[in-house]
Amino acid sequence: MTDLPLSYSKEVAAAKAAGQPIVALESTIITHGMPYPQNLEVARSVEATVRAAGAVPATIAVMGGRIHIGLETDQLETLAETPSAEVMKLSRADLAACLVAKRTGATTVAATMIAAALAGIRVFATGGIGGVHRGAEFSFDISADLQELALTPVTVVCAGAKAILDLAKTLEVLETLGVPVIAYGQDALPAFWSRDSGLKAPLRFDDPAQIAAAARMRRELGLVGGQLIVNPIPEADEIPRATMVPVVEQALAQAETQKIAAKAVTPFLLQRIFELTKGRSLQANIALVLNNARLAAEIAKAETA
Repeated sequence: MTDLPLSYSKEVAAAKAAGQPIVALESTIITHGMPYPQNLEVARSVEATVRAAGAVPATIAVMGGRIHIGLETDQLETLAETPSAEVMKLSRADLAACLVAKRTGATTVAATMIAAALAGIRVFATGGIGGVHRGAEFSFDISADLQELALTPVTVVCAGAKAILDLAKTLEVLETLGVPVIAYGQDALPAFWSRDSGLKAPLRFDDPAQIAAAARMRRELGLVGGQLIVNPIPEADEIPRATMVPVVEQALAQAETQKIAAKAVTPFLLQRIFELTKGRSLQANIALVLNNARLAAEIAKAETA
């Protein structure tokens, strides 16, 4: 068997050798989430937040035929400066092809989970996961993130599924797949920009150590897959559900009118919501990612305690 095409940054390699807690971070937020140089500033802020909370950040991306577990300063800058059109947005289906073609690829939730598991990293912080798109009963448009959660043993910390999705159907699919959905510190399922989706979360924990213990128990029981931790955006940064619902509905109606379809839907909707909220949605997005990074670091520390 050939060696896995994994390359570790100096910081991550040292952390692995010392048994320190590590938090995986995705890279699509850098390449497809916001423009340069804001994307670089946010990526650095997320990494700094993980460090300040007592763990080591491992931003994951594909470059030069290797999966990089942690990026050196120059690699992070290069990725941030690369036009999004030149970067593959990687999920389970195209990760191997990107490596063989030696293309640059940014990892989605699914691909980051795969890479983290290969590297022995058990905790991953992101913004929001993909899920069941509205109208999926006709389009069958369901994110590969959900199936990955059922397959790959990584604890994923997010602020819920993106609020442009069908959250009730997303919960149903996660239940069918046997994925634990655990709200942190509240009973309500958060909805990305908002703390309350109007739905109740199936499970709740108030302590990062409990979350880590649940992951350990799953391993001991031989249960495959990971667990999804839904961490509400801080109150000071949220856009309440009553404000967001009409904004999302307006953006969805415009997408339908303009016949936006397939992979173009999510970028279109997020851009329209950014415009309709006068940039407030992006500021909330940054705040929730930083909040998730803090919680993920606490869980990672409990995992290695």
